Amino acid sequence: MLKKTIIIASLFQAVAFFSQQYGGMWIPTEINEKEMKSLGMKINATDIWSTQKPSIKDAVVQFNRGCTGEIISPKGLLLTNHHCGYSAIQSHSTVENDLLSNGFWAKDNKGELTNPGMVVDFVTDIKDITKEILGNTTGLTDKELNKKIEENIDQYRKSQKLEEYQSILVRPMFAGNKYYAFTVETFKDIRLVGAPPQSIGKFGSDTDNWVWPRHTGDFSIFRVYANKNNKPADYSPDNVPFTPKHYLPISVKDIKENDFTFVFGFPGRTNEYLPSIAIEKIITDTNPARIEVRDIALKTLDEKMRADDATRIKYASKYASVANYWKKWIGETKGLKKSNAVAKKQQYENSLISKNPEIKNSLSEFNTFYNQQAPYALNNAYYTEILRNAETLTLANQFYSFIQAYEAGKTDEKSVNNFKNRLSAFYKDYDGELDAKVTAKLLALYANKTQPEFLPKGFEQFKDINQNLQILENWSRNSVISGRNSVNGATMYSDINKVFSNLPELVKTVKADPIFQTLTQMKETYLSKADGEFMTLQDKIDALQKKYLAQMMAADKDRKFFPDANSTLRVTYGKVKGSNPADAISYHYETTLDGVMEKYVPGDYEFDVPQKLIELYNSKDYGTYKNAAGKIPLAFTATNHTTGGNSGSPALDANGNLVGLNFDRQWEGTMSDINYDPRFSRNIMVQTKYILFIIDKFAGAKWLLDEMKIVK
Repeated sequence: MLKKTIIIASLFQAVAFFSQQYGGMWIPTEINEKEMKSLGMKINATDIWSTQKPSIKDAVVQFNRGCTGEIISPKGLLLTNHHCGYSAIQSHSTVENDLLSNGFWAKDNKGELTNPGMVVDFVTDIKDITKEILGNTTGLTDKELNKKIEENIDQYRKSQKLEEYQSILVRPMFAGNKYYAFTVETFKDIRLVGAPPQSIGKFGSDTDNWVWPRHTGDFSIFRVYANKNNKPADYSPDNVPFTPKHYLPISVKDIKENDFTFVFGFPGRTNEYLPSIAIEKIITDTNPARIEVRDIALKTLDEKMRADDATRIKYASKYASVANYWKKWIGETKGLKKSNAVAKKQQYENSLISKNPEIKNSLSEFNTFYNQQAPYALNNAYYTEILRNAETLTLANQFYSFIQAYEAGKTDEKSVNNFKNRLSAFYKDYDGELDAKVTAKLLALYANKTQPEFLPKGFEQFKDINQNLQILENWSRNSVISGRNSVNGATMYSDINKVFSNLPELVKTVKADPIFQTLTQMKETYLSKADGEFMTLQDKIDALQKKYLAQMMAADKDRKFFPDANSTLRVTYGKVKGSNPADAISYHYETTLDGVMEKYVPGDYEFDVPQKLIELYNSKDYGTYKNAAGKIPLAFTATNHTTGGNSGSPALDANGNLVGLNFDRQWEGTMSDINYDPRFSRNIMVQTKYILFIIDKFAGAKWLLDEMKIVK
């Protein structure tokens, strides 16, 4: 016991060596300006956020509701990650004109490519509206409280005068102890301007994903268009490049260790204030289950993608999406164990109890609820991941919802057309024959790993993978859901309108489909045996989390708290640093183009290099983009606290100039969503020098550089 105490104490001493013990994702109206300036920031908080003058916030956007982007020219030029623009690049790619492999660079505005459905959102105002939302809710039960909060949010939204392109997003903070309103302006005409080939933009692919050292030129360029009054508008050939209130100057100065940096973007989701029991369950139960499902799906897809170019293009974006969190969860689990996150949290909990003994009761309730929820949570993890990664079951699940609505008389022409459009988009990148193999293997996993009480009757038939492969191939070949069989004289691929021309016949055929019947059995068993208990306990956990967080904030007066990420605009900051993630391993803070050539494997799916880049390297034709050592700097790491959604976020220097583009985290620190540890938590950014080098020297797109303000 003494030895364990000494180890934990030494860990806390090591963490205390860093100034950023807890990290931080700060609402931009409430940034920790004092600490930012102590770390080296030279600008003021009002330069980052202001509604009275142009500020950096006017150049930061949420890109297509999932990533972040930034405006880098007075003509609406937008920079984001290559992986954030990947689906758009893919949508313009064919086997004959493979923009993923070859890259794309518009020669002028006329050559920019439209992207129907793509949007970017600017946040123009943020208000703390806690009083408006919670002011009249004292004494209500949980059910009454939730209803009243919804009513108050609706009333607040209705009270705001908005333009047609504006909206109000109301989001809870601190587990529902506070509420904020975000005013958003949405632009709908976004065009692809440039993207390097994936041998640059995705260099290292899945092998290097989430790891350091990294050599990925993860960027792509779009442009925001507006109407002639500079307001958001649907696509029109008459639209013009958007003129922003502010755009980011781009620095090409050398980056040095301990330089101050900050990242401005839309982090997706974190859970920094979970109790120790919750972290324990993530490590032992839910993460291993999710990893196992995706591991099977990825290996099956990869085999076909490597052998067939058409499949590679069709599944490129989906594969990357599945692999992303598969690898993240692996790193997260390792990091939580390595940083002794459970023991660290338990020690913090004991310190809270010493300040407020009532917290002991809250923690005891957490233990009860999480242990009761554990078997249902495990079933939830397997069930949801299998439905997400077995695309044939995903399709069957969509048909399940549609048929329920149809038979209840809740469909009309509009809803049917919307469903057809969703299906058309899905089938465009779906291979029924390939996914039959994925589905066969995942059904075997579910049959073998799920407790008998959570399985449909007779589901034991799916325990044998080889038998499943034969069954699913036969089912898929004769299935209208898989698109390989016809109904009403057509297939989903040949003529989806004809498939839906006789809805009663389609519904009858789908309901007789064994794939649909299997999904129905799985779904209805899950809903009746697991989902209700899982959600009931989750509601109790959520209510207790709100109480616990309020107790924590009241007890720990020395700690400055920031709200968990929830896809709203945030600022995080830190210093450029390398790391020592394991015994005898030391990582430098910066990589260079040299590392690309060291990893280069001709013709490899992940590590091939374009011939022109090789020529530029051999000739050392680096122009003004080389550093003091005569090398091309490529990526760097810092202690900024980032997560998913921060992809594409601007990394800025002490003066507010763009120095990098956030695109990943170091694998050993991916547990920062739950447990930020400054010893291991590093965000990874591609340097602006490398971005400009590729645009200028590799792509020859100097017309884009002419738009930018480059700080030398």
